[in-house]
Amino acid sequence: MNFAFNDLLKSLRHLPLIGHLAYSDTKARYKRSMLGPLWLTLGAAIGVVGLGLIWSQLLGQERSQLIPSLTVGLLLWQFISGCVTESASVFVRQAQIIRNLQLPYFIHPIQLMARQFITLMHNLIVLVLVLLVFPQPVGWVTLLCLPGLALVLINLLWMLVLLGLIGARFRDVEQIVQSLMPIIFFLTPVIYKAGHAGVNQAIIWLNPFTYFITLVREPIFGAAPGAFVYLVAGAMALLGWSVTLLLFNRRAPRLAFWI
Repeated sequence: MNFAFNDLLKSLRHLPLIGHLAYSDTKARYKRSMLGPLWLTLGAAIGVVGLGLIWSQLLGQERSQLIPSLTVGLLLWQFISGCVTESASVFVRQAQIIRNLQLPYFIHPIQLMARQFITLMHNLIVLVLVLLVFPQPVGWVTLLCLPGLALVLINLLWMLVLLGLIGARFRDVEQIVQSLMPIIFFLTPVIYKAGHAGVNQAIIWLNPFTYFITLVREPIFGAAPGAFVYLVAGAMALLGWSVTLLLFNRRAPRLAFWI
């Protein structure tokens, strides 16, 4: 796995460059727009208000309880789904760079994640406004959202690299992922909480994104995630990175020919 490790380490040394490219890409998408990247925040706010008003009635829950939880879940889902949906084509879209420049391959999925993370940071404005309207208790447990988010990022990165490799070899993967994500949305506790779903809980907890949402959302509202959540997320990271690095080490040298 020396090739994979070296590529990853070289990419991490380029983090300032990756951050600049991600920021420039985000800025370029709204170059001639009046609100610029604030459209990202506005879109998230509209989604929170619309879904919050509708689902609070459908689920029979108080808005003061549902809307803050929904806001965190929806912002995290937009970040996760944005990364996963684009991951299958992350190397294909950078074909010119990969063919003509000697840059580490891991730069491209890390740049994708960085761009989506910038969007997430923009959208935190919505969460701040919601918490001002519906205040929530804050304590030391809230800080657990930070290691939880770090664990989410670690897992997401191997998913992006793995899907990127498979998507470069089999172009249908991108369409398959895009078709599955709307279905997975309803199997992920974004609108509801895992224990409140009116379906078999085994289905909910077989979904890896359930753990990602739980790791970050529960601490924000003063509840520490269960130990099994950390154990499963850690096991996913260990197993996922092992498989990804092994596959990357064997197949990445052919990547330039696939794209």
